[in-house]
Amino acid sequence: MRKPMIEVQPTPEQRRALARYAVLQKPKWRTVSPTSFAVPAHLFPEVPEELLIGSMVDGHRYVSPAEDARLGAQPPARLLDCGTCYEEGGEEVHPHPECPRGAGTGPDLVGVATEDGFREAVPGEPLPEVPAEAYPPDSVPIPAADPVEDATPADEPQEGFPCPHCDKPFSSERGRDTHQRMKHPED
Repeated sequence: MRKPMIEVQPTPEQRRALARYAVLQKPKWRTVSPTSFAVPAHLFPEVPEELLIGSMVDGHRYVSPAEDARLGAQPPARLLDCGTCYEEGGEEVHPHPECPRGAGTGPDLVGVATEDGFREAVPGEPLPEVPAEAYPPDSVPIPAADPVEDATPADEPQEGFPCPHCDKPFSSERGRDTHQRMKHPED
């Protein structure tokens, strides 16, 4: 089994330095192209950061925390466990009032907001209404979907294309024909 590799394409200024570093490694890194290296994934964290700044790593520009600090950039927002709230600049932001983390009931609670707090959600139960103040002022409501009528009458079978050789039902002619070519080639 092959070990996972990370493709690193260094900046032209760092190409020779990274090549010198690559040939000293055990195992040696492979070259993917004249400008790219295949770095074993387990060794990637050990690559000196100054060799990676500005490089393309698996198709994405590598930006280090040191570069962010030098440029004065804020680290990206981190999504919290509830999936809606996030951490930005070291502060937790809870944009919706039903958030279990914002209410202090714990990050691992998954449930439905009630007047008394939260309770465990029941599969198949409709979701509660979200209050209008939870939405930003420029949001547009999504219209409710109309219930879809079943396209086939109740007395007609769902699989309308049985195999004439073994009576196995299929939902399309194409599925039945493929089955016949594979399972009944002599007929």
